[in-house]
Amino acid sequence: MPSAWDGVAFCLVAGTLALVVYGARKMSAPLESVTAASISLSPAALPEYALRTTLRMFAALAASLLFTFTYATAAAKSRRAEVVLIPILDVLQSVPVLGFLSFTVVGFLALFPGSVAGAECAAIFAIFTAQAWNMAFSFYQSLRTIPEDLDEATRSFRLSAWQRFWRLEVPFAMPALIWNMMMSMSGSWFFIVASEAISVGNTTITLPGIGAYVALAIEQRDLGAVGYAIVAMLIVIIAYDQLLFRPLVAWAQKFRFEQTVGQAAPGVWLLRVLNRARLVQFALAPVQMGIGKVAHAPMSLRSWRPGRSGASPLWLGRLWNFVWWGGWGAVALLGAHALYTELHGHIDVREVLIAFKFGGMTLARVIVLVTLASLVWVPVGVWIGLRPALAMRMQLVAQILAAFPANLFFPVAVVAILQFELNPNIWLSPLMVLGTQWYILFNVIAGASAFPNDLRDVATNLRVRGWQWWYRVMLPGVFPYFVTGGLTASGGSWNASIVAELVVWGSTRLEANGLGSYIAKATLAGDYPRIILGVMVMSAFVTVFNRLVWRPLHAYAERRLRLI
Repeated sequence: MPSAWDGVAFCLVAGTLALVVYGARKMSAPLESVTAASISLSPAALPEYALRTTLRMFAALAASLLFTFTYATAAAKSRRAEVVLIPILDVLQSVPVLGFLSFTVVGFLALFPGSVAGAECAAIFAIFTAQAWNMAFSFYQSLRTIPEDLDEATRSFRLSAWQRFWRLEVPFAMPALIWNMMMSMSGSWFFIVASEAISVGNTTITLPGIGAYVALAIEQRDLGAVGYAIVAMLIVIIAYDQLLFRPLVAWAQKFRFEQTVGQAAPGVWLLRVLNRARLVQFALAPVQMGIGKVAHAPMSLRSWRPGRSGASPLWLGRLWNFVWWGGWGAVALLGAHALYTELHGHIDVREVLIAFKFGGMTLARVIVLVTLASLVWVPVGVWIGLRPALAMRMQLVAQILAAFPANLFFPVAVVAILQFELNPNIWLSPLMVLGTQWYILFNVIAGASAFPNDLRDVATNLRVRGWQWWYRVMLPGVFPYFVTGGLTASGGSWNASIVAELVVWGSTRLEANGLGSYIAKATLAGDYPRIILGVMVMSAFVTVFNRLVWRPLHAYAERRLRLI
């Protein structure tokens, strides 16, 4: 029989479905409804704007999760695929959101002519680019550091690749992945203004949302409207933290890799409601059973692999290598030809040298800021992660701090720099790391939360304390997670330079010399050759830096610091 808790659960489910249906209907309206109508700065409009923004962010999160499970798995499982996919991921991570918008808006609008769905897809794709890379790197790192005894156990039980994925790999990666999902959601707020107030050359589209509201408030220098936007953003973050991420973090505690009795997971009110709602449990039982059967089905692609079976395995393997590398070679040639066609006659050697000079300036800022952020947030993340109850309380605070878009600090930055006559090349730099330093904190919290209790007990019994405890116990334990956080933080800082190096507050404009301001100015002018050049130079800097710094650190963590 139904219980009183079923009424609470029904209201939550029905209310969520009603909001999703209402928002989806708005997203399929005619394009004129967003180009003709102006954004209102009235606080009464913020609930609908918050709903529209939240739906875009969750649509992008679903796409990011699908991308993570496919792309990162292929890179982690196949050496041949890893050689190509990881450098591509480095490049994609380095391409700024404005760079994606510059080349995707027209395509999405052409895909849905006369409908706002094209602009919505462009905004969702832009938010996706702010979420997916962090999650993919986290999942890839988890797959590469699975303990060998667990791997051997799955082989002993003769699990197929499909069963191994859902019974071992996804559960093992889940604690870190959930923390990175939270970071991705918070990090996407950083670029929500550029995603909803799209302005590329002569194309200007303003989608109703908190980002467009903030853009208009900044343009009109309306501090009251900025305050209303902050309140609305805080309410949205609290809502999805309570309804989604807090239950997920508590649920993921059962996937921690431990050989002793673990700490009790903190209670979460939503999980208690759902567990006591008998009618909801009865209705979801068939769905849960169906998902379990699909996830645990003994499906396998082993017989399709070259060299496993067939009359000519050597011939088949050579053919596969030829098709694989030939296909990627053809893609590279087509891309090089397209770039040459676009840049020829517009960009000379002097312009290339200028772009590289600005790239060196931005690189110096990124190195300094990521180093300082690491020195601050690694100890804080360890301290929070080792205390599950504190981690649950700090989870919301960390999400709120990570979600603050740099645009909301423009008034403070502009007033302070002008009032004290500061150098913009130095004092605009902290805006780059405001939204990206949290990648380090969230990943270190995930690493400390997943650190096995039996290893902590061993360190306590051996009386390992002070600096020795950090050097021999905790830093090696969280180092793989820190590498993921540092890699995504450095890539995110390059992205944030587009917003941080060119600050506009009303009619006041401050600029710091760097590659971010170079791309931002080219985007505002609709100068596609310089946009392409700036994005290419940024991709080159990020890729080379990742190859020289982060990839060796990742290999060291995988080789020396994994649980075996």
